[in-house]
Amino acid sequence: MHEFKGSWITKKELSNIKPQNVFHRQLDTKEIEGKIPKNLHILFRNKFYVKNGNLVKVFISADDYYKLYINGKFVTQGPAPGFNFHYYYNEIDITDFVKEGENTIAVHTYYQGYINRVWVSGDDRCGLIYDVFENDKLILKSDENTKCAYHSAFSEMGHVGYLTQFLERYDSNSLEIGFEKEDYDDTNWEKCAINNNADYDMYLQPTKQLDIEKITPVSFTIKNNVAKIDFGSIYVGYLSLNAKGKINEKITVRCGQELNEDSSVRYELRANCKYEEEWILSGKKDTLNQFDYKSFRYVELLLPDKCEIDDIYLISRHYPFECNKTCKYDDEELLKIWNLCINSLKYGVQDIIQDCMEREKGQYLGDGCLSSTALSIVTNDTKMMEKMIDDALRTSFINEGLVTCSPCSFMQEIAEYPLMLPLAFLCHYKLTGNKEFIKERFDKLKSILDFYKNNYADESGMLKDLDKWCVVDWPKECRDGYDFELPNPGIAYGVHNVINAYYIGAIKIVNVLSKIIGYDDYADDDILQKRFIEVFYDENKKMFTDSSVSEHISLPANAFALMYNLCPDKETEENIVDMIMTKDASLSAFFTSFASLCALKRLNKDDLVKEFIKNKGRWLRMIREGATVTFEAWGKDGKWNTSLFHLCYTFAILFLTDWGFEDILKEI
Repeated sequence: MHEFKGSWITKKELSNIKPQNVFHRQLDTKEIEGKIPKNLHILFRNKFYVKNGNLVKVFISADDYYKLYINGKFVTQGPAPGFNFHYYYNEIDITDFVKEGENTIAVHTYYQGYINRVWVSGDDRCGLIYDVFENDKLILKSDENTKCAYHSAFSEMGHVGYLTQFLERYDSNSLEIGFEKEDYDDTNWEKCAINNNADYDMYLQPTKQLDIEKITPVSFTIKNNVAKIDFGSIYVGYLSLNAKGKINEKITVRCGQELNEDSSVRYELRANCKYEEEWILSGKKDTLNQFDYKSFRYVELLLPDKCEIDDIYLISRHYPFECNKTCKYDDEELLKIWNLCINSLKYGVQDIIQDCMEREKGQYLGDGCLSSTALSIVTNDTKMMEKMIDDALRTSFINEGLVTCSPCSFMQEIAEYPLMLPLAFLCHYKLTGNKEFIKERFDKLKSILDFYKNNYADESGMLKDLDKWCVVDWPKECRDGYDFELPNPGIAYGVHNVINAYYIGAIKIVNVLSKIIGYDDYADDDILQKRFIEVFYDENKKMFTDSSVSEHISLPANAFALMYNLCPDKETEENIVDMIMTKDASLSAFFTSFASLCALKRLNKDDLVKEFIKNKGRWLRMIREGATVTFEAWGKDGKWNTSLFHLCYTFAILFLTDWGFEDILKEI
């Protein structure tokens, strides 16, 4: 680990503001009113001297985010979000960006200030820290000699999603345009102040820096002062172009993931994000330089008269990706699904494993268990998976039963998600053979189960009255009429099937992990399995009911029971298999569909696995509706706020290539 010589620096008026505790149980009320203004773009500049031009590195971090420039050239951005007690820094080799003599470091930092799923923001922690080394010699550090200024080019135009991001009005008349260049005049900038309340414990970010890729349009037209651009696929990133018009003329920038029937860009996304922003021109040749990213394919520009534009790109940002696996099936439809999932993983993973790329931009634990496993399988790189697991486990300071999203300041608790972690551990072990990874985290895994047992288990061991939201599947229309009230937020009074199937399945898998590392079983899962059958099994119908007081038999209540090997006999298993294969695709989304595929795979029914994946209402429906990346809820009208770039639906990867998943499932 690097021990910083520099200090956390910020604007003088922000330097004495004390951080706030934004963390709490979801059902607890907590008033959080930040003192630092929202949507702050703060710029930093300094000079450093390189003597012999050997290895030059910068160690850097910022809260919430930074973009780094050396001698006017963009270098990288970061860090991945983290809690202050485990905050990430980046180690960057900048040798190729420096020259002998004087050099300029310029950093654009951003503090968003919203309580949301993107960052640990809204907590009044804001600033920058850096050290620059030539070989082993410190040649620059962050201190009061660094100059800083607010970036006046950015002003807000409202927000999108669940307070996910600010829309940007970018003004090319701003005095700070070109701040990153060596010859920029920062005479009037003030000196920074040391942040007297910085309380970070710093750790090297274990994952790689994002790749930045220029995507050129596949089509571009201008008619009646309206430019239309198609980049050929949905990506995650920023629009970049040059424009020349009269001073203070405005270009309206509309981005979308699809077109309307009249071929205009649908900039009011299905995911309830309205991607309409503004760019104010200076009268010179200007370059649009957006800071926060969006998920889009199409762009519509409303241009003033005689405005000239050129050099148009979509600047795609994504985690470095190299596919090292192939689809095991020589089947045209399955290959299309495989390629859809691969493209989604390549361009969807960011600093974190996100669920959707526009509405939340958050790392959801349940989604992340599936997406990170898919990513690890095809890339042979488990770093992002390991970070996702550790990010989740660190939320135990909020409660031992963890929270849904991490690392962020939004407090949500979904009951099933922590119980999905043991399977992620087992998948990680299958991919790496790393027992130490399990051992180092095993106490926290047990603590999760202890939390559920101590807080929710009745005298027979069944979970009841959970104050964490039991999602079962989402949207709720995809639960096949699951007959149990699931308030969000609120307490789910009573004993219901799916959460207990997850709980017993988690205990079974933790017992498997215990054997791998030479420990005793965590608990007797046979006793719990017998109790599960007593409570939920219908002897006459040879299937499972939704709750202890219901006669309704749904797909979720049975798919999870079959996945976790909870059935009393073969006849019940075959009944559930028949249900899985005959139920309409619209009656399950990703969680029940994943459970269904796991159940079929565990029973060696590979032909049915293929048939399930090739169902016209699932991935092939996405493709039929024009998907270039995986949609949410199988299709565009699958829910009221459908994300058209939802990473979790790449879980088909787990069943389309050979990596030993059947061996894992048979251990349950």
